[in-house]
Formats: sequence, structure tokens, C-alpha cells
Amino acid sequence: MRRNSGIDAQAMEETLPANRKILTKMRADAESIFRAGLAAVAPEAAVTRSCRIDAGRLRVADRCYDLDRYENIYVIGCGKAAAAMARSMEALLGDRISAGIVTVKYGHRADLKRVRIVEAGHPVPDDGGAEGARRILALAQAAGRDDLVICLISGGGSALLPLPADGLTLADKQATIKVLIACGASIHEINAIRKHTSAIKGGLLARTVHPATLVTLIVSDVVGDDLDVIASGPCVPDVSTFADCLGILDTYRLADRLPAAVFAHLKAGAAGEIPETPKRGDPVFRHGFQLIVASNIDAVRAAGAEAARIGYSPLILSSMLEGDTRQAARLHGGIIKEVFKSGHPLPPPACLLSGGETTVVVRGDGLGGRNQEFALALAPEIAGCTAVVALSAGTDGTDGPTDAAGAIIDGATLARAENLGLDYRRYLEANDAYRFFKKTGELLVTGPTNTNVMDMRVILVRTPR
Repeated sequence: MRRNSGIDAQAMEETLPANRKILTKMRADAESIFRAGLAAVAPEAAVTRSCRIDAGRLRVADRCYDLDRYENIYVIGCGKAAAAMARSMEALLGDRISAGIVTVKYGHRADLKRVRIVEAGHPVPDDGGAEGARRILALAQAAGRDDLVICLISGGGSALLPLPADGLTLADKQATIKVLIACGASIHEINAIRKHTSAIKGGLLARTVHPATLVTLIVSDVVGDDLDVIASGPCVPDVSTFADCLGILDTYRLADRLPAAVFAHLKAGAAGEIPETPKRGDPVFRHGFQLIVASNIDAVRAAGAEAARIGYSPLILSSMLEGDTRQAARLHGGIIKEVFKSGHPLPPPACLLSGGETTVVVRGDGLGGRNQEFALALAPEIAGCTAVVALSAGTDGTDGPTDAAGAIIDGATLARAENLGLDYRRYLEANDAYRFFKKTGELLVTGPTNTNVMDMRVILVRTPR
């Protein structure tokens, strides 16, 4: 990738002292804007906005549930926000909860009294997730016609609810997800295969809960907020099929790279030898209701409001960005340079915001995630832009298999890297953005946020001084 700015990064570094104060302030502003977005999708706040107790009734949006008519109330769930969501349900329902269990990513805990927590691996499932899934399914099986089941779903739920279909093993699931992540498949494609190799996803948890009443509260981490894709849709009708799964394997040429048992299972399903996942109109969904309580656009809008409050003109580019991470970086780079040079589509001081979830095709053996890769691919696009800061981070506080949420860069990032003897091209080719930004000191580390609405990018542009 060549540097497109036409400005010598080393010369820019030499002028940095005059701009250092403004860049430091802009970096702090970018993080403040990002954290305002996080606050808007905090699970406790999201659940509280959507649910309340009124005269012995649980009101969920426009639905009303008379708590006195239920013999038992069970709380189940999975995802990075599930424990925090459960804490809100405990605050609402207290000792009305008969039992509960949620599976979360390691470290994403909350203090709970009546709902038990199982910690598990993400993005590759592990034995903890399998144990949590078995216990959740057992509680769902215990629910009867006169019971209420509240299911709390959030991003990461697919990996945290791994219950292999008959004939498959957890090792099969682990190998499959590693291949799917590395090939650059979209989350819709990955989750279609997850649903059709599972005994609990793709509406099968709802089938187990039936005929009990099922209320599902969702923090969305999927572009477009497709209910059947979020956590692989355990409580909703599935629109994907076994045939779709075979098509995905053809697209990415994966048939020979998956475990033989997984390929055989998908072929058998497409041939009608294994029942399909439940579809729209199936009676198992008759007593179910689903509500998205937080999503990426909520975070992006709140970030825009914070940007305006501290003096930037905000522009939301999209909350549904997906596709190749490096192409997304080039697109953002073009918009940034247009604002910087011509004041279009809005003049500085400007805040460009985008959300969604891009994908990385892994070709090297480095360390990083899609947000760090985005930042490293963007760095040469903005090299020499003396008053530009860009933050890209996962709202869950993690980016790939690292301890960073993402990275914050500016127009002098490459100049500083060159002074350290770092060649960004080598790190980009190796998918090693984490180690690059570790050396430049530009990783953004937030720790677990206990929420997950995909990624957010905050780009600030000021008139250079």
C-alpha cells in the first residue's frame, strides 16, 4: 500500500511540536466521544429503558406480563453483556426469579444473586461454553406451560453457546470456527453454519422452551440487527438453510478444510436427511417476543451528540459498515482528506462517525484484530494531515485475540513509526497491527465493557494551525 497524501511523513514529524498540544487534545476528545457511545449501550441502562414493573406486571416495550400467573420465572442467556443484563433483571424481579444461568466471556462478570454465571471462551468455543449451553438447555427443558423464560442475548453469544448437533464434537466446532474466521466470511455466513451444526441455535432453544412464555431481550452486534444472526438466533425463526451452508463452503472453497464430520453433516441436511432449523410460522414461536434493547446506531448517535457538545460538527457515515477492513480504511481515508483539504462534506472541526463490523482476511501470523488492522491501513492514508485523529475500537473492549479494544492514530503516526525503525507495510502484510501499535504506544485498552454492539470509528478533523 502506498502513501496517498503526497506529504513527507518525516517532514511532518519535524513540525509536530507546534501541533502536539492540539493532537493530544483531539486524542482525548476522540476517546471521550467513544466512551459516550459506550454509555448509551450499557446493558443495565438498555434493559431499564425497555422494561419496568408496574403493579405486579412486567412491561417490556408495549407488552405486559402478569407475573402472578407464572409458576416459575427463569432467566437464561449468553453473550458478553449477558451478566450485566441479568443484573438489571435481578433488580427488576428480585426473588421472583426461580433460577437462572448465563454464559459470558471470561472476565465479563457481574455481581448476581439468583442467576449463575458460567465463563467461557470467545471467539473459539471451549468446554466452559459447552457446559454452560448444556445447563441452559436443561433449564429450558424444565420450563412448563405456566412458566416465563427471559432470555438475554448479546454479541459473542454464538461462541458462548456451543452445543454440537448429534454426531459432531466440540473439537469439530472449534476447528470450523477457526477456518471461517480466517477466510474472511461475514458474520451472517459464519452464523448460518453455526446454526446448522448446533443443537441449540437457529431457533432450537425456543423449541425447547415451548410451550412456556419466552421473552428475549437483545443487545445487537450484527449489521442490520437481523434477529436470526445475533448469537445465531437461538430464540427466533431461522431464515438460512443447509443448502445455504453448502453455498458458503463453495464460495470460500472450504469443503476440504472443514472437519469431515461437519461437511458430512451439512450435506446430509441439504439432502433432507437431517431436519431443518425451525422457520417462520412454526408454533414453537407462538408464545415468544423479541426486543432489541441496544444496537450500534444507539452508540453512534450518542457519540455524535457528545462530539457536538464539545465543539465538533458530527456526521454519521453509516452504522452498517461491513466488508474488507482495508478497503474500508481506504474509503474513510478519502473522506478524511476531502474534509481536511476542501471542507466537504462538512468543514472542520468535524467528527466523522461510523459503525458496523468489517472482516479481515488473515494471510500472516501476526497478532491483532479488525480495528487495529483498520487503523494501520488508515495510517498511510492520513500521513501528513496535521490535525487528524482516528479511533477505531470494538465496543466490547476487545479486538481479536488481544487485550486492546483497538487503536488511536493521527497524521504523524507513520512518522513516529519510521523514527522507531518500524515499516508499517511489513506489519500490515503479517496482520501484526497489535505489535506495531504496541511499539508506537497507540493501542486503546479499555478492559471488558460488558456490552457489545460491534465496532465504532471516531475520526476528528481540525483546521491545522
